[in-house]
Amino acid sequence: MITSIVLIKTSVDRIPEIAEQIVALEGVSEVYSVTGAHDLIAMVRVPRHDDLAEVIPGRISKVPGVESTETHIAFRTYSQHDLEAAFAIGLDS
Repeated sequence: MITSIVLIKTSVDRIPEIAEQIVALEGVSEVYSVTGAHDLIAMVRVPRHDDLAEVIPGRISKVPGVESTETHIAFRTYSQHDLEAAFAIGLDS
């Protein structure tokens, strides 16, 4: 699974509506409204690297109100949930 973090600048008067449209897109797992230089952060998870082009410029960038995107592709994922699950394997509760 390929994970990318997409930083999104939007029309500030429509952030909630734009976030709802983006999270409804196939390949987008979460959208966060954030402070700072960007308005939204979307987590995109797709099976193949080529699918990123379909989701990000092909869908996210075409949502009305999206002004620009900046994409970061994750090399490796570290998750507290994954660590807890690994340590719990074989343990009786």
